[in-house]
Amino acid sequence: DPAEEKKKAELAKLAEDTKAMEAKADQEAARFDDALKAEVKALLAANHPSAGAALRAALKSKHRVPGNAERDAARHPVETLEFFGLKPTSTVVELGAGEGWYTELLAPVLAKKGKLIVTSFDPNGSADSRNTLYGKRLKRTLDKSPDLFGKVDVVVIDRDNPTLGIDGKADLVLAIREAHGWHRNGKFDTYVAEAFKALKPGGVFGIVQHRAKPDANPDESAKQGYLPEAWVIQKVESAGFKLATKSEVNANPKDTKDYPEGVWTLPPNFRLGDKDRARYAAIGESDRMTLKFVKPAR
Repeated sequence: DPAEEKKKAELAKLAEDTKAMEAKADQEAARFDDALKAEVKALLAANHPSAGAALRAALKSKHRVPGNAERDAARHPVETLEFFGLKPTSTVVELGAGEGWYTELLAPVLAKKGKLIVTSFDPNGSADSRNTLYGKRLKRTLDKSPDLFGKVDVVVIDRDNPTLGIDGKADLVLAIREAHGWHRNGKFDTYVAEAFKALKPGGVFGIVQHRAKPDANPDESAKQGYLPEAWVIQKVESAGFKLATKSEVNANPKDTKDYPEGVWTLPPNFRLGDKDRARYAAIGESDRMTLKFVKPAR
């Protein structure tokens, strides 16, 4: 039975990926020796005049996963988070922290006076679900440094029924390269409604998202990782938000958005391996919209 065979192959791949993730996490945990722990303590103890200054210090810190800094030039984390109005005193919700690329920058900035809340899939979920691997991976990331991540709150969410249970507490909700997955799972409106509920009046919903061609059908483009900007704006505003402003800080005009493996063809994924790698490396990371929505004050 081809369906059975496919399922078997997927489970074998999942087991292999889980093993690789655990090995990488072990290696990363071992990196946190006394010298690095001391550097982390110094990073957390420093006083910075602004979130931007604190972010710039975090960018240079060795606590970051090796290789993560190579993405800074494409992702503009300081400019992006300043654009969304991040402050050291903010309560921030990061929807879908992934491998923690932004988490390791947000945690030190917010450790003293702010609050970071991240969503995760259940690390103790079903062994045959890839979401369990994602949950475990984030847990391993957070567990490696109690100094850095001990104050981070984790909200475990169910993919089919995502609820945050955070009402009116957040200053900033972030959805960075997440929204295509919401739409693929038929949960775009649910996540946006949860973001709206979580925010204080006047709070900001910040979206960074791979941007499809303007005339793209979102149902199709989401499978490739992209969404049309006008569609995103219309959907989010129809949930009660107002678009305050947008930025082209994460734009990339070289992105033609028509690759065999969608956005994952491009760096950092390079899903085609060595095939045409130089061409995709020259294009760089995807073209992205950067949208700042506000929950209207009553």
